[in-house]
Amino acid sequence: MKRVLLVSSLFTVFLGNVATAQQDKLITHFMYDKMSLNPGETGIDEGICATTMYRNQWDKVNGAPNSAVLNVAANLQRYIPVNVGFSFFHDAIGFNRQNNLLLNVSYPLELGAAGTLGIGVGVGMINFGMNPDWVPPTTAIDPTLPVGYSATNLDLNFGLYFKGASDYYVGVSSTHLSQSIVGDATLPGAYNTARHYYLMGGKTFKDIGPGDIETNVLVRTDLVKLSADINARYIWNQKAYGGLTYRVSDAVAVMLGYRPINNLTIGYSYDISLNRLSSVSRGSHEIMVKYCYYLPPVPIQKSKHPRWL
Repeated sequence: MKRVLLVSSLFTVFLGNVATAQQDKLITHFMYDKMSLNPGETGIDEGICATTMYRNQWDKVNGAPNSAVLNVAANLQRYIPVNVGFSFFHDAIGFNRQNNLLLNVSYPLELGAAGTLGIGVGVGMINFGMNPDWVPPTTAIDPTLPVGYSATNLDLNFGLYFKGASDYYVGVSSTHLSQSIVGDATLPGAYNTARHYYLMGGKTFKDIGPGDIETNVLVRTDLVKLSADINARYIWNQKAYGGLTYRVSDAVAVMLGYRPINNLTIGYSYDISLNRLSSVSRGSHEIMVKYCYYLPPVPIQKSKHPRWL
């Protein structure tokens, strides 16, 4: 019980008191979570795709992050000039709870044979709250300790995402542009959404044996701390994949995935911690499910004169 309270208290202290350290989620399957980090990627691929992820970080460490993500994106070029999607993120860490909901809109600019540039914005809200349970209970109120509250404020993202015609991509983006303060800034525990910056890129090498090799890189910073994920996967016959991800100074992850039916992909990753929590954590688990629906092609209409039938 004391360990639970100690870890929860530490997380609250680190994230409270107008926290400005790196706050955005860490996802090993980041190549399936591009839209929530870069709205320019919204719907740049064909079809309507829904992706959900659950991450149990630092298993067996009480109060450690548990995160859930849901992204839905649609390529609507057949009907309107923009693509649309929404992102939802939930995070529970210690006494804290965070929810983000964003509407993402991207305008795809065709650059001829080079590829497509997506120019995107994300507009929504961030909700943050905490419900601390300080022990031992006392009758006196300590004014330096955060108290329970929940508040909501504006959240804005912007991104540019280029999808090259030769199986590569690169993107640059920023989240929490509004840098909103959630809660009363005059009280302990107010939450300041620090602006984050992202650089992503990747390349697929086709026909390596019976499959392809896909590489991905994600660099993130809040101008206080910088971290990077480097990933390589072998995708066998578009039916299964296996690979490794290295997160600088944090973890090494093993990734496995399978496509049981067309358009459905299920993935799992296990992170081996390299940080100071490695002695108490049993690693991090992550599950990913993605399903896409592709609109049928537009029927070709032909008209003929009755005399020519």
